Order: sequence, then structure tokens, then C-alpha cells
Amino acid sequence: MRFISWNVNGFRACLKKGFEDFFNDIDADFFCLQETKMQPDQAEFHPECYKEYYFSAEKKGYSGTAVFTKKEPLTVNYGIDGNYLDEGRVITLEYNDFFLVNCYAPNSQQELARIDYRMEFEDSMREYLVRLDKIKPVIYCGDLNVAKEEIDLKNPKTNVGNAGFSNEEREKIRQLLGCGFTDSFRHMYPDKTGVYSWWSYRFNARKNNAGWRIDYFIVSDRIKDKIKAAEIYTDIFGSDHCPIGLDIELN
Repeated sequence: MRFISWNVNGFRACLKKGFEDFFNDIDADFFCLQETKMQPDQAEFHPECYKEYYFSAEKKGYSGTAVFTKKEPLTVNYGIDGNYLDEGRVITLEYNDFFLVNCYAPNSQQELARIDYRMEFEDSMREYLVRLDKIKPVIYCGDLNVAKEEIDLKNPKTNVGNAGFSNEEREKIRQLLGCGFTDSFRHMYPDKTGVYSWWSYRFNARKNNAGWRIDYFIVSDRIKDKIKAAEIYTDIFGSDHCPIGLDIELN
């Protein structure tokens, strides 16, 4: 099975920048979006053979997630246990053999103005994923807005304490991984450097590859050996993020 995750930074804009070509070429079974910035009826995109699930923020043009899937889920849930419903950040699809959780984690903002909210969100998400994992394996993906280690961004020393590389955020993702989960990219490429999934639009960051790896596929430990590939498609444009992929065989 092939999974793709992409923060499109505005789905309607990304559709005008080659999104459909990549979508068709990659032929994923599951295609997860973050930061759609739209309501469900605002995108002219309805791929054949896919079910569509959108979760939009109450605030127009803000946040939002979506999943396109070839396989109809048993259940679909939005938010975390009935909470975090206002910003459209989490969609969970349940299947016979696994849960797929698509997430756009809150940004802690400049000077960590939203760090308290972020910490609450991370604790709730970790508890939620651990509970799901007791039922069946979990595939957790999305823009998690954190670079876990220095290897995960170009300029770690000058970014210590900034949003996405604060001690608080890094500790939360380490806690999650310590609860029985695996970062699929690092599982496949433990020492690989210079591979990122997000670049600022400023200072020619993408041209200079001054990026961050903040987009993830995280899987339950017990299925990590079933991972066949973990990709970051750095040659795909259309957003300030690039798509990431996971090929895994659960059957």
C-alpha cells in the first residue's frame, strides 16, 4: 500500500501548480493533505475511484485537512475524542488492519506564543494514538511542525528555541516515539542528511536547501519491519512543503 502526505499550503492554489499531475503519477492508495485552507465545496478536484474526506476550519482560509482514499474506511472520525474540532486538524480513518491518522499540528508561532496550546494538543494526540495502538496498528502522518533532531534541519544552532525546534516540542515527539512508535524515514535512513520537507519562502531557502524535515509518517513499532519505502519527494513543487511517502505491506 502506498501512502502520501503533503502540506499543500492552500489546496486551491496547489491545484494550479501541478498537484493533479503528481497525484495521478504517484497513484497512492491514500493521499493525505494538510493546510487545505478551504471548505469542501471550493476545490474542483474529484479523482475517480477515490473517496474524499475533508475537515475544514471554522475560520475561512485557515488550516484544514483532507484524505483521498481508494479504500472505503470502516469509520471516519474528526478531531481528537470530540475535541480540537474548530481548526480542522485531525482526521482518523479506521480499517480492518490499521488506523490512519492525518494531522496538521498547530504551529507554536513566533516567540512560542502558542506553546501552551501546542503542548496540550501533543499530550492529547499522544494519549489518543496510544489508545488506538492498543486496538490495532497506527499510521500517523502529516505536518507535525517539529524537527526532532539537529539532523532534521539545515541550521539547528541558530534555530534552538524557535517554533518547530524548541525543547518543548522536540521532547513531545520523543515522548510519542517512546510509547511504541517509529519515525519511518529515520527507520530507513538513520543517518541521512540534507533531506527536508519544508523550506521558507524567504531568503531563497529552497534553492539553497535551507530546509526542515517536519513532515512525518510515524507507525506502530510492530509494523515497522513491514515498511518497504519511506520517501521525501524534494523535486515536487507547488507548496512550501514537498510530499512525503510511505510504502508498507500489512497483509
